[in-house]
Amino acid sequence: RMHQCISLLGLLLIWSFLRQLIIAKTSLSSPPWPEVKLPDPIEEAKYHAEVVQKVNEMIATGQYGRLFAVVHFASKQWKVTSEDLILMENVLPAECGDRIRLEKVLLVGADDFTLIGKPLLGKDLVRVEATVIEKTESWPRINMRFWKRHNYQRKKIIVQPQTVLRINTIEIAPCLS
Repeated sequence: RMHQCISLLGLLLIWSFLRQLIIAKTSLSSPPWPEVKLPDPIEEAKYHAEVVQKVNEMIATGQYGRLFAVVHFASKQWKVTSEDLILMENVLPAECGDRIRLEKVLLVGADDFTLIGKPLLGKDLVRVEATVIEKTESWPRINMRFWKRHNYQRKKIIVQPQTVLRINTIEIAPCLS
């Protein structure tokens, strides 16, 4: 009996080896994407600390150039820099000349670095200020419906309120954590 068990194990080993040789490598036998190797957490923490230190040095010395930011305002995302004009298609409760702060900042960046929020950057980290320049109405848009040979004509004139903002400043905190 022992001899039969050993021969069965031998046959199973030989069968699994032959099966690996016979079965072709297809997308079904192995996943189509390459195997992902995760980085070492200790080395990743060191690299993260170096990057944060370099960015802090740039911010402290002011050698980052012109800042840009992506802000969420009026149900849209706007990529802005200082002195940009934004034309919004809605009413803003502020009056002309009022300064407002855009608090939903998704990301801020410069020439050499970019800070990305998950989903937003903190209010203490980035400050984007704007001034209401003008409050007007859009050009009239005409919505015309017409059925030929039915004496049916409907005309609707659409005028939407607009607000123009000027981005005054984009400021970043002096130190990252």
